[in-house]
Amino acid sequence: MQPPTPSIHGATTEAFELPSSGAAPCADAPRERFTALYHKHFDYVWNTARRLGVPPQHLADVTHDVFVTVFRKLDEYDPARPAKPWLLAITFRVTRNHQRLAGYRNELLTKDGESTVDSVDPQPAADERLGAAQERALVRDALDALDDDRRAVLVLHDIEERPAAEIAAMCEIPVKTVYSRLHSARELFTAAVRRIRLRRGTP
Repeated sequence: MQPPTPSIHGATTEAFELPSSGAAPCADAPRERFTALYHKHFDYVWNTARRLGVPPQHLADVTHDVFVTVFRKLDEYDPARPAKPWLLAITFRVTRNHQRLAGYRNELLTKDGESTVDSVDPQPAADERLGAAQERALVRDALDALDDDRRAVLVLHDIEERPAAEIAAMCEIPVKTVYSRLHSARELFTAAVRRIRLRRGTP
């Protein structure tokens, strides 16, 4: 599943409804800064959310929420610094909030015994940074074998190449826990790759 042309819910960037702050309409400069970030980094936010475990049917909503947060926090962004680390932190927080809310809803529905939540798409998210299509499919299947905490640390460290101290701050855990989760995530990921290759009969 490829990200759509930079748009949210089928609307072009120009039609994207910016959140109201209750103040006077924003000046042209902030809108232009937001639009530039949106056009340039839409695919990055979309794909990062996928790598962090957002199922395909929820990607549009999560990406929308990320850019709403981006607009509200635009005054915190320093244009002299790279945008991706800032966007990554926002995407991570929005993704985690979505996953926690989804887990809470699933728990309530499970208790009632009448789950109406759509099942997760069996086709996991592609990681476009990795090799050929078969290898990407293998990686995303192996990532799906990890729990959210280990998956997040592995993606942030090994794919996004963020330092352990930054990951610790984002996840609100000690640095030692980051390394512990990373170590176990790599072992589980490697085991999952072997298991999937054996099942598929590929080397």
